[in-house]
Amino acid sequence: MNGLASGERTRAMFLLGATALIWSSGGLAIKAVDLPPMAMTGVRSALSALTLAALFRGRLDLSFTPARICAAFSYAAMLITNVAATKMTTAANAILLAYTAPVYVALLAPRLLGEKTRLADWLFVGVTLTGMALFFLDKMSAQGLWGNLVAVGTGVSYAAFTLSMRAQALQNKANASPVEGVLWGHALTALIGLPFLLPELSQGRPDLAGWAGLAYLGVIQQGLSLALYVWCIARLGALEAILIMTLEPILNPVWVAFGLGELPGLWACVGGGVVLAAVTLRGVAQVRPQATKSPGKTG
Repeated sequence: MNGLASGERTRAMFLLGATALIWSSGGLAIKAVDLPPMAMTGVRSALSALTLAALFRGRLDLSFTPARICAAFSYAAMLITNVAATKMTTAANAILLAYTAPVYVALLAPRLLGEKTRLADWLFVGVTLTGMALFFLDKMSAQGLWGNLVAVGTGVSYAAFTLSMRAQALQNKANASPVEGVLWGHALTALIGLPFLLPELSQGRPDLAGWAGLAYLGVIQQGLSLALYVWCIARLGALEAILIMTLEPILNPVWVAFGLGELPGLWACVGGGVVLAAVTLRGVAQVRPQATKSPGKTG
């Protein structure tokens, strides 16, 4: 039995690593598809919603609660701003500025959830904000500057989604799955974005390669990957999950650099390293005290 459990954990680690790889490919795929951000987001989310509905059919609770509605709107905002930022600035800036989300969670959790923010959390906020500021020291175009600001919006939206899911968990732990909120978020994004596709279709866009890229983004990068994530996260400790998922922001700009030759600026690299290190160390620091309090398994 223990051997079987160990084997299942090993599979979960490999599959979560695969999930991080799939998520990290989003920057390259988004830049490769020749469509405006809203049209692309609408198609991707329509395909994602259909994929998730098929994968989780019979297991979905699509009822509305305040927390789930907030999760849907914040997830939709995260999807839209992420695609827009990736189109407007470098993939590295878009993904790493989005990873400042824990800053906003630390600032808002005490007021919205009654969860205390510790001194160590405020230190983390200060370090992350410092790293965030370094992104704006690079020389960039006006569009790149706006892209960075939109990427900050992705981080805010990500934080709002996290807080909404946490509120749902506090209200009803048995019904705290992220799938329904994500599914409604994709449906809302599709509703908003698909009308922007009509002018592109009249001009013969996207081409066959573009449709292939959209299918990958919707069905695999946002659809199947979430099913993998839900399965893996139930079988791994929080520390393992945190460390494995840092592959996403590390590899996202790497694929874009190899595929399109896009390189982030020096200050963006330094700021990204600061943000990534702060987020990872905070996650490790939060999980270790819980691990030491938990009774160890024997046998």
